Amino acid sequence: MTAWAVFGQLAGQETVVEQLRAAAEGPGGLTHAWLFTGPPGSGRSVAARAFAAALLCHDQGCGECPSCHQVAAGTHADLLLIRPDGLSYGVRQTRELVLKASASPVYGGWRIVLFEDADRATEQAANALLKAIEEPPPRTIWLLCAPSAADLPTTIRSRCRLITLRTPPTAAVAAILEREGVSHEDALDAARASLGHIGRARRLATDQQTAQRRQDVLAVPVRVTGLAEAFAAAAALVKAAEAEANATTEELDAPERDALKRAFGEGSTGKGVATAVRGAAGALKELDDRQKSRATRIKRDALDLALLDLAAFYRDVLAVQLGAEVELANASREPDLRRIAESSAPRMTVRRIEAIMRCRERLAASVAPLLAVEELTLALAERPSVLA
Repeated sequence: MTAWAVFGQLAGQETVVEQLRAAAEGPGGLTHAWLFTGPPGSGRSVAARAFAAALLCHDQGCGECPSCHQVAAGTHADLLLIRPDGLSYGVRQTRELVLKASASPVYGGWRIVLFEDADRATEQAANALLKAIEEPPPRTIWLLCAPSAADLPTTIRSRCRLITLRTPPTAAVAAILEREGVSHEDALDAARASLGHIGRARRLATDQQTAQRRQDVLAVPVRVTGLAEAFAAAAALVKAAEAEANATTEELDAPERDALKRAFGEGSTGKGVATAVRGAAGALKELDDRQKSRATRIKRDALDLALLDLAAFYRDVLAVQLGAEVELANASREPDLRRIAESSAPRMTVRRIEAIMRCRERLAASVAPLLAVEELTLALAERPSVLA
């Protein structure tokens, strides 16, 4: 067994690993609340889970013992793993979490709460969380994850030790994919295309549908040559996001509903079963609401991912226009990059990138997706005489 092996899935985060190792093995380095921040795909939750495994493992995160396997699967008795399904995480859920977190560790070590996407907590939920972090039980450790410290209230982040992850370099991401059996060339292509997002790189390298959806998105800049094409491209982007969301939610929803019905005795016989099944109506309604919220989030996330791909495409266009010696995320589409670079000016490219970022903001503000994306594709279709 090798100590600290659980940190092997972190790409290009040597400084972070050094900080966490020192905290786990040093007598004075461990604090009761941690905030893991970093851009999407940098490995915030991976780092937090590896840290949890190191704290709960007798061999400092060997990656092979039952404890490490249980942490990896999210089933360890002393690990509370929170992954908000919907757009927000409410105060009632947070109070239930705080109550669970106050229990004593089962194995006498630590009680660890790993809260992914803690920035989804509502204002009331954040207040409830603050009270727990201010006065935690002596053996409880909170690990919060968010894109940046600014995404959480000052009162919470000031009580946490900050761990900041960076966007991992292409070579580090590719190395992880190669260890998982991806060829060197495919691993490099996926790593470049993902802009350092490890999970996205893995999907691009191993899932043909994911790779094809990205290619469809990258065809938009070439296709939007007029109004009709702009409207068609917007409809296609929204439809693709809806299809991806529907496929994901169908896969998740049915098992959840079946499990809830079984828990209330559906399909069983005997005294009291009919009453229990009738009592399940409220629970099923609550589950349906959560699933609808999750479907909305998945659709929005799918659209946002498409917009990030578009932004990366125009970033490459700008690099070509300025002659910058940087790694192109879309080197495989260099003919398209050069065609658009030669037919427009850098100022136009910057305005197109700004239009993409504005669309992301509108979607985050719950603007109707089709309206927001149509505004974007119309901006992308405008000619040089308009944008210059």
